[in-house]
Amino acid sequence: MASTRRHFLQTTALTAGSLPAIAQTAGKSPNDKIQFATIGIGGMGSGDTESAIATPGTKLVAVCDLYQGRLTRAKEEWGAGLATTRDYREILNRKDIDAVIIGTPDHWHAAIAIAAMESGKDVYVEKPMVQKWQDGHKVIEASRKTNRILQVGSQRVSSAVYQKAQDLFRSGAIGELNMVQAWWDRNSAMGAWQYSIPLDASPTTVDWDRFLGSAPKRPFDATRFFRWRNYQDYGTGVAGDLFVHLFSGMHFVTGAIGPNRVFGSGGLRFWKDGRDVPDILLGLYDYEKTAAHPAFNLQLRVNFVNGAGESSGFTFTGSEGVMTIGNGVTLSKLPPETDPGTSAGNFDSATQKLIQEEYRRKYPQQNQTADSMRPIEDERWLPPRGYNDHLDHHANFFNAVRTRKPVVEDATFGLRAAGPALLSNMSFYSGKTVAWDPTTMQVKG
Repeated sequence: MASTRRHFLQTTALTAGSLPAIAQTAGKSPNDKIQFATIGIGGMGSGDTESAIATPGTKLVAVCDLYQGRLTRAKEEWGAGLATTRDYREILNRKDIDAVIIGTPDHWHAAIAIAAMESGKDVYVEKPMVQKWQDGHKVIEASRKTNRILQVGSQRVSSAVYQKAQDLFRSGAIGELNMVQAWWDRNSAMGAWQYSIPLDASPTTVDWDRFLGSAPKRPFDATRFFRWRNYQDYGTGVAGDLFVHLFSGMHFVTGAIGPNRVFGSGGLRFWKDGRDVPDILLGLYDYEKTAAHPAFNLQLRVNFVNGAGESSGFTFTGSEGVMTIGNGVTLSKLPPETDPGTSAGNFDSATQKLIQEEYRRKYPQQNQTADSMRPIEDERWLPPRGYNDHLDHHANFFNAVRTRKPVVEDATFGLRAAGPALLSNMSFYSGKTVAWDPTTMQVKG
């Protein structure tokens, strides 16, 4: 059957262009803007801020960063009246700020998120939610105690593409799931975290001591400050940066809550620039049967040395088909293994002949060439042109801030995605398989 292509429209009302006017909460008029601040305005923090500003009903009032150049640029970009500071506590002390976006290095995520919720702020925190899985329980508890909204910044859970994949999975479109494969490969200096270092970087323009925080003390190092993802002291390697996205998307589609066994392998193969994290990482994971899905295996890969360039995606393999996620969703199914005419004993010879002729007409050269194994059905769903799930994810967050309704990617979801990603690092460095309880979110043994 010829491949068909269909555009699909988002089924939720949470797109950035359709954020509804929502009932009054916390003394706010439905027309009042949600005032927010961003803490950490590097690459991701700036991108998050742009998406938040593009969400109707929001207003950026302050930013925090430890490099003076970013604060200067923030005023140029978003207005001279913008409040700027190097101390995030000044933002948390302001009563006119309703929510904060946390785009800091990973080792600051938990501490600032907890402090923000305790100060009455709702929180959008970049992935991974925590640098150490144990801190995830502290974030969950703070969110519960303070009754604040917390959303983790992995946008796939708000994506119309992944919603379509979830619908297909739940409908049984691929039969019984048995394996998932996902990858995110790159081959560029920027993609491998070789970020540019400003010429004016110095102890004067950078608040180095505050940056270090809980990390080991050491003399000022501009490379570590601006390329922090390359170091275990501040980041979480490719697992925390990219595996966590893949876990988030896969958990959303399947309803899985995590593996019970984790194994990570890889190495530093090309980007030998002083970093202490691998540039190639492979992960193998066992998922036990639950009410949401059968038992299955997961394989993840990140390769920063992919000569073919950047690519990412998913394949969900089932007993009756394969679902692929790229820029859209593709569903593929193979023809029956055997010629139905050979087992049509209940039909007379003339009918059997008609069945065989029809089969050969539909599937010429069956079992003779590679072409005969092309899927008989290949349906593809594509989002509208220009679709941006990052905008949807921020609209989702600010909608929750107004309505006080829960978000999908809350602190518990965040730990269930970050946990196995961080354990991939643990397994890689120890050379051992790690056991994980996905229900209690604890390392076993």
